[in-house]
Amino acid sequence: MGNVTENAELLQGLSEVYKHVFAFTESLVLRSAVELRIADIIHSNGQPMSLSQIASKIDSSPSINITNLERIMRMLVRKKIFSSSAEPTALYGLTSTSKWLIHDQELSLAPVLLTFTHPTMTTAWYQISPSIKENGTAFEMAHGESFWDMASSNPEFNKLFNDGMASGTKPVLDSIIEGYKDGFSKLEGTLVDVGGALGKVVSKIVEVYPHIKGINFDKPNAFANAPQYPGVIHVGGDMFKEVPSADNVFIKSVLIDWPDEECITILKKCRKAVAEKKGKVIIAEIILHPDRYEMFDDVAISLDLLMMTNFNGGKARTENEWMELLKKVGFTDINIIPLPSIMSIIVCV
Repeated sequence: MGNVTENAELLQGLSEVYKHVFAFTESLVLRSAVELRIADIIHSNGQPMSLSQIASKIDSSPSINITNLERIMRMLVRKKIFSSSAEPTALYGLTSTSKWLIHDQELSLAPVLLTFTHPTMTTAWYQISPSIKENGTAFEMAHGESFWDMASSNPEFNKLFNDGMASGTKPVLDSIIEGYKDGFSKLEGTLVDVGGALGKVVSKIVEVYPHIKGINFDKPNAFANAPQYPGVIHVGGDMFKEVPSADNVFIKSVLIDWPDEECITILKKCRKAVAEKKGKVIIAEIILHPDRYEMFDDVAISLDLLMMTNFNGGKARTENEWMELLKKVGFTDINIIPLPSIMSIIVCV
């Protein structure tokens, strides 16, 4: 390739390769900060803190390695996850990023980070190339069982995953309720949430729009420990066999888990459920934009690969792929509503 130091383009490429080689350091150092609860410590203090003050609040033995703590904070300040005042005594504060990493608050993504950087999850990524060569699923090749089988048999893993998913729901749900407020305000009668698990999503919709009667629909074991919500009933069943009849259907973050054929089956059941009332099927899902570089587009691409790695046939879809899929179901009136989040609303009639 010639003299790299004399070729600016090659030198830039060299830099980019090294960034990718060590990209894992960013997520795993951030994980260590969440495990040490550094954001919580600063938040509880109410103002920026020195390194020694932070160290004194970390639950550990007296032999805490403050030099190594300083080194991880150096990276996290560089990445704008924490702020730092000028020397000689640096004071570390929260930023708009680290405020999302405080535990035990409604808007916390700390469980999301701990879930998706957990060794059980990351191990599967090492099987991507074998899974491509052998037409397999990386998670199954890594663990000898499917993602859902492990979730069913391993309570610790099931809790890890459910905690991560639950903590990511609140900010998305807020954007759905706000972004589709004109739609929800005009709905009448019953709204069945397909695959609603504990029922948190439909309960929040009903709370904000109490004229709607909510039906949380999932397998009975999915809502076995769910509370009772005002205006919401829990109904057990299998979405591949039948969806309860309702005025309208809502389905969020379900279709991304399944290949096209299964999605068509689910959506036909949804369409049948609202046929008598001529209602809407309202889908909340990611829409991929591979050539666009807006706020959540990189995250969407990563989540598509997460589906590929963990689920047999699960995938995110482009707008064209969604339109093609929905037309196969028989929908003729399809309206896509972008939201200020990673999700979009797709309204089908």
